[in-house]
Amino acid sequence: MAMAGWRRLRFQVLVNLYPPYLGAGVRVTHVADDFHAIEVRMRLHRWNQNYVGTHFGGSLFAMADPFYMLILIELLGPGYTVWDKAASIRFRRPGRGTVRARFEVPPERIVEIRRAVEAQGKVETTFSVAIVDQQGEVVAEIEKLISVRPRAAPRP
Repeated sequence: MAMAGWRRLRFQVLVNLYPPYLGAGVRVTHVADDFHAIEVRMRLHRWNQNYVGTHFGGSLFAMADPFYMLILIELLGPGYTVWDKAASIRFRRPGRGTVRARFEVPPERIVEIRRAVEAQGKVETTFSVAIVDQQGEVVAEIEKLISVRPRAAPRP
């Protein structure tokens, strides 16, 4: 397995062992070799359902929390500081069974972000993802605002 493959596998295993995700039942099911896409799923369990037996909204929100930031950290590299700034969720229908989401940042978007940071010193950019059920119906839509700036040089 090439170095990139080991790095991808290590990333996937570490995220899947992260205690809040273990508790919520969130699983990373796929990480693209080039880190441009990550797929996540969450099965409905007693410990992640709400009072009426559907997916707890906080678990749906947590399911989408870090992935755009993590993708950007991986793709932009060590010369950039990447932070989540804001997020919103809009619930569309009750989540039952297994839900999934695909987080994707195309290469041209990475080029745009680099150029914007170079020109403006920092950039805040928005990403959206849909969480869908087994039939492909949208359960929730999440919007993330991510801040990207050059990493400050270490002080002597």
